[in-house]
Formats: sequence, structure tokens, C-alpha cells
Amino acid sequence: MVHQGGRGERRISAVFLGIAAVMAVTGWAVWTDYSASPGLAVFLFVTSAWIVSLCLHEYAHARTALHSGDLSVEDKGYLTLNPLAYTHAVLSFVLPVLFVILGGLGLPGGAVYIERDRIQGRWRHSLISAAGPLANVAFAVVCTAPFWLDALEGVPEAFRFALAFLALLQVSAAILNFLPVPGLDGYGVIEPWLSHRVRREVAPLAPFGLIAVFALLWIPEVNGFFFDVVRGVLSWLGVSDLETYCGRDLYRFWTDTDGLCTSPRL
Repeated sequence: MVHQGGRGERRISAVFLGIAAVMAVTGWAVWTDYSASPGLAVFLFVTSAWIVSLCLHEYAHARTALHSGDLSVEDKGYLTLNPLAYTHAVLSFVLPVLFVILGGLGLPGGAVYIERDRIQGRWRHSLISAAGPLANVAFAVVCTAPFWLDALEGVPEAFRFALAFLALLQVSAAILNFLPVPGLDGYGVIEPWLSHRVRREVAPLAPFGLIAVFALLWIPEVNGFFFDVVRGVLSWLGVSDLETYCGRDLYRFWTDTDGLCTSPRL
């Protein structure tokens, strides 16, 4: 598209609207218990909502960069919320969704390509990096609002469990993203404040940062500590371990249930 300084590069894409529509329809199906398979409805609702949150994560990076001086994000299509426009489609969307399906962990996505030389000021660089995981934080606050507002009366059980599991994904993604590890947003927050020598020496490690984090998460003690932190945050937001467990159990409807999460149709 030829850049005309207009709104074409900011118009919400049909792809994103389609994903949002799936989220709305399947969310309605979970709420009304309309689906013959509650687990399938929860799976589609949580997966589509997770993709929406990934789009918002990348959009937050791009929008903050735009207001910080990088006008190129418009021409790249980053402001359209189209998941196909981002530079690391596999890292940003395919792998995160796969990890949710396989293990129920909010995997951080790859960042959009920001032309940093267009941006002046260390605070702006830090804010651009922080904007993505802050979007996950905001999403988690919205998902848990019925819990911390004590407004669960009338909320169907399956929908409550789905929100709890979706909140777990958002909280785990935000925490992982904020780790000060090269290649993750947390390091991007502190990088502008490091010396040029340190940045130069750390730069080659960026492609391996996420791999190192997930290698560490395979260590039972590290994994246990990480999820203790996640559960602590969720508990502070009013979400219990049982609710997140039952949400994950419903989401993975193809596995055998242990009967702990009982409901007339579960």
C-alpha cells in the first residue's frame, strides 16, 4: 500500500475482526451452555482470546513506537492488528498458541520490528519494550474483574473456569516477558540504560534468551517457583487454584478428566 499519511495502515484488519468474532461467538456458546461439547467451546474461546491478546501485545509495541517517533510502523501494517503483518509470525503466534494447547503456558511472542534509530530518549525505548507485556497485564485485569470485584453471581461455571485459565495465560506471559533476559521485553526495558560495551557484548545472546528461559523451566524447582509466583498473582486477583485447574481441564477436553471439576455437563 502506498503511504499517504492516512488511515489505511491503521484500519483494523479483517483477519483480526474474524478472530475477534470467533472469540465472541464461542464466548457466548460457553456462557449460554449452547454447545454440545463445553470443552470444545472453551478451547475455541480461550484460543481465539489468546490470539487477540497476542495481537494487542504487538499492537501496543507498535503504537507506542509510533508516538515515540517511528512512523515506519504504519507502512509495515503493525497498526492494523493483523497477525499476518508482524515480522515474526511463527514466534509471535504459532508457537505461543502451540504452547497453550500442549502445556497451558503463556509463551511470549516475538516483537515487531522497530526502527530504533528513529527514536530519541531512553525512556521512550524502555516504554516501547514495556508496552507489550503491559497489554497482557491489562488483559489479565479484565479477565479477572469478575473475581476481584466479587461479581461472580450469575456467571456460568464453565465461563468462570475459562476466564481463570485465560488469566493464567496472561499472567504467565507478562511475567515471562518482563524477565530481564536478552531477547525478551524485560531486557528491552533496561537495555537503553546499559553501557554501549555491555549492550554490544550481550547482543549475540538475544536469539537464545527465550530458549534458555524454557530450558530453565524444565528444572522442577524453577518451574515450581515460577508457577508459585503466577498462582500468587492470580490469588491476589481473586482467582483460586481450583478455578484455573478446572479451566485448563476444560480447555484440554481431549484428555481424560479426573472428575475433580464436576458440573452437570462436564
